[in-house]
Amino acid sequence: MAICDWPAEQRPREKLLNSGAQSLSDAELLAIFLRVGCAGLDAVSLAQHLLAQFGSLRAVLAADHQQFCAEKGLGSAKFAQLHASIEMSRRYLLADISENSVLDSAESAKNYLSMELSHQQREVFAILLLDNQHRVVQFAPLFFGTIDAASVYPRVVVQRVLEKNCCCSNICP
Repeated sequence: MAICDWPAEQRPREKLLNSGAQSLSDAELLAIFLRVGCAGLDAVSLAQHLLAQFGSLRAVLAADHQQFCAEKGLGSAKFAQLHASIEMSRRYLLADISENSVLDSAESAKNYLSMELSHQQREVFAILLLDNQHRVVQFAPLFFGTIDAASVYPRVVVQRVLEKNCCCSNICP
């Protein structure tokens, strides 16, 4: 049965509008994104299939182009649309922790770095430069490595810190 034939209170879009996005299951959220299903599957059924195939919503969102497009009903256009919405979400969340934000606790620094680095598929060595009032001067990825290691050149790190006239630095291996 097509979603348009479902009772209004069970349709994902109407459910979101009436009760908010937090009231939706992962499958319903993904179905709203997908908008349509494919032969034999409505959007919710397709979303449930994808969640079962990948194991979680996070895994669907983290799938690479080849994995994503290998699934029935998905292609490059949906992949591009999905990654555009992920990037918009990341930028929206980063706007709250933008440059000149004060990172006054380990938790706020963790949140900032998580937003900057969570989408990376490989090891990244970056520096977070702060002024003496703990405001962000710059976040700068300096070195990229493999999945679990990156070669780091201390001279480049020190050079970047000195260029920005930062008051202090801490390098942890």
